[in-house]
Amino acid sequence: MAFFSIIIPTFNSASTISDSIKSILDQSFEDFEILIQDGCSTDNTLAIVKSFPDKRIICCSEKDSGVYDAMNKAIKRCEGNWLYFLGSDDTLRSNSVLKQVYEVLRFTNAKVVYGDVNIVGNNSHYRLNGNGLYRGETSINELFDENICHQAIFYNSTIFFEEQCLYDLKYPILADYMFNLSLAARLEFLYVPITIANYNVGGISSNISDTNFAEDKWEKIIVYFGTSLAKREFYQRKSLIRITGRSFIKKKEFGYAFKAFFIYVLLKLKM
Repeated sequence: MAFFSIIIPTFNSASTISDSIKSILDQSFEDFEILIQDGCSTDNTLAIVKSFPDKRIICCSEKDSGVYDAMNKAIKRCEGNWLYFLGSDDTLRSNSVLKQVYEVLRFTNAKVVYGDVNIVGNNSHYRLNGNGLYRGETSINELFDENICHQAIFYNSTIFFEEQCLYDLKYPILADYMFNLSLAARLEFLYVPITIANYNVGGISSNISDTNFAEDKWEKIIVYFGTSLAKREFYQRKSLIRITGRSFIKKKEFGYAFKAFFIYVLLKLKM
């Protein structure tokens, strides 16, 4: 049993994987396991991974249906108390990151804890906080517009093993965003001002849209959050909620349609 399970999905990652692994092995806090979930790379990725003589590195190479399928496969093999996902072209920000996060996690009741990331590459599409980092403490209202960076988040293992939550493969690019929305509706998220990782924005989610996510986003928000959306802080969302109610009607999902219009009316009453 380890305190942290760090999952790194890889596919033809030979040019970057060494730096990712080194950034973990150099940590002052050493109670972790590294799960490399490889999608049958055809380059030198596996040879590089195997060149690290550390028993905490567990490597599995098998076909998958994309990065979230790879993550789901690795999750099932994790033994850590907290799970963390690092891109194969990303690195932990400093060698004290895991120690700093550990000191927070051992005292909190929150199941989701997140910090900041340093953006590497073109950051023009990312909202940076006052320290030039993405993106600082995020309210629920802000989460409806923009996700928390996956490389900034630590998830308690009970989410995956007791509640049996996994990433929905319907969303090939933004399954982590949908996952976070579902969790935010029912769990406490704790922000800590720690820069967790250097996040390379050249990944797939930076360049390709997820049409399934775009189509489902507000329907899922209404399903997940229900009448808690009737708070004044969500007043500006009322038109989106009304439009989503009509979408439910077209799909003959009348129960959800009623809920959407009920929320809309409650918000209108707050004028």
